[in-house]
Amino acid sequence: MAEEAPTGGERTEDPSAKRREDFRQKGQVAQSKEVQTAALFSLALLFWLFYMPQFWNGLINLVTSIWQSTWEFQGTPSAIMGLSIHVTKEMAILLVPLFILVMIIGFFSSFFQFGWLLTTKPLMPDFTKLDPFTGIGRLFSKRSLIESIKSIAKVTLIGWIAFSTVMAKFNEALILVDTDTNATMLFLARTAALILAKICALLILLAFIDFLYVRWEMEEKLKMTKQEQKEEFKESEGDPHIKAQIRALQQQMAKKRMMAEVPKADAVITNPTHLAVAIKYDSTTMVAPIIVAKGADFVAMRIREIARENNIPLVENPPVARLLHKLDLGAAIPEEMFKAVAEILAHIYSLKGKHN
Repeated sequence: MAEEAPTGGERTEDPSAKRREDFRQKGQVAQSKEVQTAALFSLALLFWLFYMPQFWNGLINLVTSIWQSTWEFQGTPSAIMGLSIHVTKEMAILLVPLFILVMIIGFFSSFFQFGWLLTTKPLMPDFTKLDPFTGIGRLFSKRSLIESIKSIAKVTLIGWIAFSTVMAKFNEALILVDTDTNATMLFLARTAALILAKICALLILLAFIDFLYVRWEMEEKLKMTKQEQKEEFKESEGDPHIKAQIRALQQQMAKKRMMAEVPKADAVITNPTHLAVAIKYDSTTMVAPIIVAKGADFVAMRIREIARENNIPLVENPPVARLLHKLDLGAAIPEEMFKAVAEILAHIYSLKGKHN
């Protein structure tokens, strides 16, 4: 079914994996009916050629058994019903292999085109199809025109093959008037087999061409406009504005958690006003001091305020503050800075009357 004209520009962008999957779930896949027709016709014909002797023998036996029992057949309703059931059952037994083969070929001819697909969306009612104007539009659409041309071309080619083959055998057919019935039947069977073989070859060629065309047509249908790409990105990755708001909230929450750690710090090393880094050390659980809070400008000012409110020592040491500020939050002090930080902590502990 033809899609509406894109409103976001021409479809120039390659389809995404999500768009391909959405189309598959809707049952919109590259499927050539000519491939199914060629496979069904060709393989069913080959099977029929091998199965035909067994079929005719079974049919002859069925007709013979019915003929032989006609002298004792009573035309009662129950007898007629029984005969009908018997004939139906025997014919079903004879034809069931062909029906099973047709089902198998139909399944695999679709499976090899687009793989395994189980979806119920194509079965859902689409009330837009009841719109007469939409129906007329589909009737005179480009796709309908192409399908009509394909059908007319296929019928014309098949008719031409049958006609040309019969005409080529016309002179040979004239001598059949002097032959027996078996020779005539054999000639007709060979001619019919030749026509069917040529038709099979034609259908296979048409199926190959149609398969390539259907694949190309589906790829063109799958292509996206730039606007569709943007909309899909928003759906899959989220609206950039919403994501920015979420990041801002996350940063605020992280900042609150960080500020809550400042009262637990042993010292805040400053730059003196531009940077502030709060460190904590517990000799029983830590191998080195860790950074529990850090910030610049306004955040640094807020760290200093919380430190003053909770009597956390402020140590002005610009070189150490700059180096510590480069480390990640929660990171341990690197070994090359142990001495400088240890001197600061030792000085603080001495002021508090503590000992390492």
